[in-house]
Order: sequence, then structure tokens, then C-alpha cells
Amino acid sequence: MSIRILLLEDDKLFNETLQDFLEEEGFVLDCALDPYTALDLTYENNYELYLFDVNLPYESGFDLLEKLRSGDDMTPVIFLTSRDDKASLQEGFAKGADDYMKKPIDLDELLLRIHALLRRQVRRQRVSIGAYTLDMVGKTLYLDNVALEVTQKAIELLVLLVEAKGEVVSSEIIKNRLWAAGQHASDGSLRVYVTQLKKYFPESISNVRGIGYKWTEV
Repeated sequence: MSIRILLLEDDKLFNETLQDFLEEEGFVLDCALDPYTALDLTYENNYELYLFDVNLPYESGFDLLEKLRSGDDMTPVIFLTSRDDKASLQEGFAKGADDYMKKPIDLDELLLRIHALLRRQVRRQRVSIGAYTLDMVGKTLYLDNVALEVTQKAIELLVLLVEAKGEVVSSEIIKNRLWAAGQHASDGSLRVYVTQLKKYFPESISNVRGIGYKWTEV
């Protein structure tokens, strides 16, 4: 499965350079030149990694990350910045950064840092559910290390329910997570994905009438 990255960099030429380089390395890139566009993209798509510039129009990359973290978006982020003072470094990590690179960026070093961060994320996000293993980053369900043929939206629903740790997740929140803006999301469609998951976890997913769904460890 391709890793999807959101790149936020207001220097159009450097943005395009990074996009070309990372796409050649097999990543899927969505690119933004300003934080407002980037924020909209985070609502529409799920990402495995953010690459954010710091000095941006309207607000800084630090401000954007603070918004995302306050909304429980824990997607790992690497800041790419021309700032070289210790105060900025401290601020970036305080806002929730996972890594920090100073411009000019060495592309080979960037690639190494991306792979290292994604490996750490995978180790943190592999969850055992009985005989199954859920890769919450790669969005894949395994049985005895064999990937199962489960639709992407069903996996995203499973991740969302498991992340809630026993709390009820409303149908509205589920629809907003699983379907991008403008896509049709019906209760019937949602039930299809619930039914898919119940083939593997018949006792773990319960419908809370009129509200949504809940995951219970069995």
C-alpha cells in the first residue's frame, strides 16, 4: 500500500521539487501552498505523514500543527524550515513535531528520516486483536501475518472504533472520517462496512441505537 503524505510548502519551486522526488520514491503526495488549504485536505483525506514548512502565509506551520493536535490528529510531522534558532526548535517539538530539518534540505537525508519515522510509527500502531493484527498506519488487517481482503473503508472504520477505546463513536463522526467532503455517505453504506467487520469480530462491534457504534474487547 502506498504511503500518503501531505506536503505544505509555500515556495512553489521547492514544493514541486519535493513532490517529484518523493513520488519517484513511491509515495503519494498531496501538496498545499498555504495552511488553510492544507487544513482542508486533512479533513478530506487520511495521511501517514505531514511535511510542513514553518514560515507560511496567514499562519505558521507551528500554528497549524497545534490546531491538528488539539483535534486529536496525531499524524507524525516533520518540519522543514529555514529557522535555525533553538527557540524555534523547542517550539516545534512543544507543538507536537516528530522531527525537524533545516533548509537547505538534503533529499536523501529527508528520505532516510521519513522511512525511520514511518518504521517507528508502525511499531507503535500494530494492535493485536485476538488472532488478528491490525496495522493502524498501513490500514491492513492480518491473520497469521497474511493480509486479509478487507475494504479500505471497513479498515478505517475498525481503526476509528479501536482508537475510541470503548467509547461510542457517533455515526456522524464515522461518516466524516470515512467519506470525503462531497461524497455520499448513507446509514446503509455504513452498515455494509459494519457487516464486513462483524465477519471477523462478531462480538466486538455493537450498535448504540440512534447514536453510533462501539468497540468492546472480548
